[in-house]
Amino acid sequence: MLALGVIADDFTGATDVASMLVRGGLRTVQLIGVPGGAEPVDPAAAGADAVVVALKSRTTPADDAVAESLAAWRWLRAAGAKRCYFKYCSTFDSTPAGNIGPVTEALMRELGADFTIACPAFPENGRTIFRGHLFVGDQLLCDSGMRDHPLTPMRDANLVRVLQAQCSAGTRVGLLRYDTVAKGAEAVRARVAALRAEGVQVAIADALHDDDLRTLADGCRELPLLTAGSGLALGLPELYERLGEVQRRADAAGLEPMRGPAVVLSGSCSLATNAQVAHWRAAGRPARALDVRALLQGGAAAAAEQAAVLAWAQQVIAQGGPMDATVPLIYSTAPPSELAATQAELGALASGARVEQALAALASALAQAGVRRWVVAGGETSGAVVQALGVHALRIGNAICPGVPWTQAQRAAAPGRPAEPVWLALKSGNFGAPDFFSTALGMT
Repeated sequence: MLALGVIADDFTGATDVASMLVRGGLRTVQLIGVPGGAEPVDPAAAGADAVVVALKSRTTPADDAVAESLAAWRWLRAAGAKRCYFKYCSTFDSTPAGNIGPVTEALMRELGADFTIACPAFPENGRTIFRGHLFVGDQLLCDSGMRDHPLTPMRDANLVRVLQAQCSAGTRVGLLRYDTVAKGAEAVRARVAALRAEGVQVAIADALHDDDLRTLADGCRELPLLTAGSGLALGLPELYERLGEVQRRADAAGLEPMRGPAVVLSGSCSLATNAQVAHWRAAGRPARALDVRALLQGGAAAAAEQAAVLAWAQQVIAQGGPMDATVPLIYSTAPPSELAATQAELGALASGARVEQALAALASALAQAGVRRWVVAGGETSGAVVQALGVHALRIGNAICPGVPWTQAQRAAAPGRPAEPVWLALKSGNFGAPDFFSTALGMT
């Protein structure tokens, strides 16, 4: 029996929550999409305490996100999962139409749940919630770099208001305030009962410290559904061990030694990733920007751009020598002003999709050339790259920084090529210090 089944709305978010569970000692498997075939349980999940299904549903139409999330939970339930955890970003990335609200409502109906919480807090990474307002470091969400996100700009820090707008008329969103959380798990349980009696179905939960997340996990342990960022998972391994459902393991994060050529791919335009690209370039390491306009032209122009970037990357790898000189960075990362101009001229969705396709194609070609280690920045980019590599499941290793672990996958065999291991660090755009890329590669 699985103690926990997790549905993540993007690929980096999936590795984020899986890393949190592994850090707590749970054997955790991450699956890329809902497993297919007639068998209800994938062999990769055997022996796991938790399974995370990584979807690419954060920015898809709400109906599609709901359908994919329900399919993921039905698979997890068939695999023996006792509880459901819907994981979204710690900055509550969403559009006015969803998808956090619609997916939460659909999962509540599926599980027969009349109440759940929503808590994207991740204090270790500077995401805290007070009186229902989300802070990113010392700034309100609406004043942070998320204000200008290309796909999900967040311009309201009041999560009660944000989530209520995404939910149907019959769903009431309330608040589980910090003064209750500070009193402990029993106070949380009592307040949950009171909120239920008041007709609240979903409550934004305040959290300022890691201990608040442990309190919420304990206080909400009887709920069949939790919705949160990865932070709430911090308290689950210890809680499940106390309940006699798992036995935590010190070796839960073990991976094989990493080897082979490495590449960094960056599609995120977040402030954190911009700083990471700038840090890499300032150190004189090899880097090349994608020509987004050429990619948008399609046809010969796009093909020529991809061929030129591929040839450059292969030349960098082939020259040999220290890591600083032989790991190429390929990026579409751009500062907010440049990004806004590109989107205004070419369209946000069109330019984003074409960049993802180009990075995925480059990943596939570089994998054929022998690249085995990948550092990828951006949730949408990570999803495209993982799919291009033909990866279906990830083993979760040690964290590079809070929320970002190294992972290991088995790349499926192909004509003339046996199955082979690959290692991936899939980074949410907002995570990591300026030296993240070199720190990640230094661990290998």
